[in-house]
Amino acid sequence: MKLKNIIMLTFFLNVFFVNLSYSQKYNRIDSIILKYPKNFASTEDLAKRIDKDFKSEYQKARAIFSWIALNIQYDYKAYLNPQPSKRFTYRTEYERNKQIQDLQDDIVQKAFTNKKAVCEGFSLLYAELANSVGLNVEVIHGDSKTMLNDIGRKNTQTNHAWNMVEIDGKWRLVDATWGQGYFDFSKKIAVKEFKPYYFDTDPKYFFAKHYPDSGTYLNDKIDKDAFLNGPLIYNNTIGGDHEILEPNSGLIEVKTGEKITFRIKNISKTDDICYLNTKGQRFEIENPKEKRGFLEFQVTNTNNLSKFITFFLNGNSIASFKIVPKSI
Repeated sequence: MKLKNIIMLTFFLNVFFVNLSYSQKYNRIDSIILKYPKNFASTEDLAKRIDKDFKSEYQKARAIFSWIALNIQYDYKAYLNPQPSKRFTYRTEYERNKQIQDLQDDIVQKAFTNKKAVCEGFSLLYAELANSVGLNVEVIHGDSKTMLNDIGRKNTQTNHAWNMVEIDGKWRLVDATWGQGYFDFSKKIAVKEFKPYYFDTDPKYFFAKHYPDSGTYLNDKIDKDAFLNGPLIYNNTIGGDHEILEPNSGLIEVKTGEKITFRIKNISKTDDICYLNTKGQRFEIENPKEKRGFLEFQVTNTNNLSKFITFFLNGNSIASFKIVPKSI
């Protein structure tokens, strides 16, 4: 094949796969939102535009999520250097509620105007816009699971906020903060990357990474131990529907030389799946077998195995577990 033809074919394939990736990342609602101006005079003006352009409750709820995730950036400076909590006094319940409302209105306005916020600003802004288009919505506070050391943590804490929105009589889970991107701790930079699966997230994934202060979801109790002791899952786990079927805990008690069996949904033998040892060297999984939509494989617990074992699928982390030495 001539060099010119090779170059043209390479260009075509690059364009094809970029467009394919784009179409998978953004749906029709997102494409409309991407054409919106970045600045509106007020939240009311934005809500009116969304209410005009979209008809169904689902479309409006998704449009609000997409606008926030695409336009508001997480304020890591504020997160790393938090301001002291504001204190206020009151004589009546009305005065208390009024001051809380004023404080929340201020957070919403700053997020909307400055295009920066922490999770409280994201969730309050989502609630403000959802209410404005006639949706029932709640702001939920609770714990989030994002770090290796969160596996096997003893207690929950309040460190995050998200939303529940009612769509056609069913409550859906929304995290606009995580929908906008993430923080790369190794490079210490904020990465703006739209994550659409944090809208209407499957509860089995959502509550692997979120635990509400109430300990309940739609009046059903959430297993606190399952949250604290479960494996750490990543964005690619949710995006690829890679459910962890086995082990059922993120804490793996195992002897040296013993094999650990894993089962992960929607992975095939042809996929590139590996883990790293204590020196950062790549190690292959053992005995991979495809079974009814999942891959079963094993890892031998050796001295080279780290305290935490993280699996990578085609170069992206999907799940981490904590290895606990088993006494003889």
